[in-house]
Amino acid sequence: MDGAAWSSVGYLLSGMLVYGGIGWLIDRWTGHSALFLPIGLIVGIALALVLVFVRHGRSS
Repeated sequence: MDGAAWSSVGYLLSGMLVYGGIGWLIDRWTGHSALFLPIGLIVGIALALVLVFVRHGRSS
């Protein structure tokens, strides 16, 4: 079970980093100060939670 906990944390952190980074890049490209970064963070967390649920939410 310890491996599942660490992989869940990894999914959440990587989702925030990847999609937050994409949002930051879009902000820089379009000239906005902080519009797409929070959107990217929220999308990253939501997709990571879905991935955690699909991977680890099933009963054995």
